[in-house]
Amino acid sequence: MRRDTFLKSLAAFAAAGSLPLSAFAAANIKVMIPANPGGGWDATGRALGKALQDAGVATTVTYENKGGAAGVLGLAQFYNASKGDPNALMVMGAVMLGGMIASKPPVALSQVTPIARLTTEYGVFVLPENSPFKTMKDVVEQMKKDPGSVKWGGGSRGSTEHIAAAMIAREVGVDAAKINYVPFRGGGEAVAAILGGNVTVGGSGYSEFAQYISSGKMRAIGITSGTRVKGIDVPTLKEQGINVEIGNWRGVYGAADITPAQRKALTDMVVQATKSKAWAQALQTNNWTSALLAGPEFEAFVDNNFASLRATMVKAGMV
Repeated sequence: MRRDTFLKSLAAFAAAGSLPLSAFAAANIKVMIPANPGGGWDATGRALGKALQDAGVATTVTYENKGGAAGVLGLAQFYNASKGDPNALMVMGAVMLGGMIASKPPVALSQVTPIARLTTEYGVFVLPENSPFKTMKDVVEQMKKDPGSVKWGGGSRGSTEHIAAAMIAREVGVDAAKINYVPFRGGGEAVAAILGGNVTVGGSGYSEFAQYISSGKMRAIGITSGTRVKGIDVPTLKEQGINVEIGNWRGVYGAADITPAQRKALTDMVVQATKSKAWAQALQTNNWTSALLAGPEFEAFVDNNFASLRATMVKAGMV
């Protein structure tokens, strides 16, 4: 029997309850990370891979990074290269939805298979340590004087930090279309630009900036949560008089053209991984909030979030 046929048979048997999840231990799980190394998707994908192994549902996990266009380039590659593969996963999240709204992608998210939402995290805006600005108020005042003089650095066009920057502009009376947003293909590139003073203010998930904030190389000036986040000493935008709140969730999808039984088996593996010690440690280390949602509920959530993000981006003048 061919190996791929054998693995598909295992998936079907496991989904039917005939085999335990440990029957998948010999499979090689392949994780597509549609961003360059060093960012939130990269950390999520690798943390999940470690958790899959820790839970005993996978023996080996390989990773592939393909950054650009808010994950849309990686999505296209994942769709074309992984059709029918029951052992393939792709990291995704709110950033990808924003990127798809902001562009005309060749592949729709509906062409691959929803598996589970994993985490949620709020974005934080930071200044480099040598910035002449000290607070978000300073940044806003400069933006009011000359919108183009403030360079906002973050993820790809349509990312949550891009949307947040546009929302901030709109809330303080600045034409969001005039903001100077500099997109980067991955968290590593954004960090380098901020530390080098190549952007005025940077935005991303708190976990990506935490070490630089604690060392004093970055100054955190605002977080996009509605209320203060436990363990993160950063003022919200709302408490600074800017009525902006937006979260960033992350999850995983499976390949196109897998069977319902294979989808269930893959979902079960991911859910099992989130119960592992390795995953609990990743949540704590990265200040991620667990937001597990799987099955039809996750699929409905994605559809609703896509519609909500589109409305927000239209309101902010981004589309």
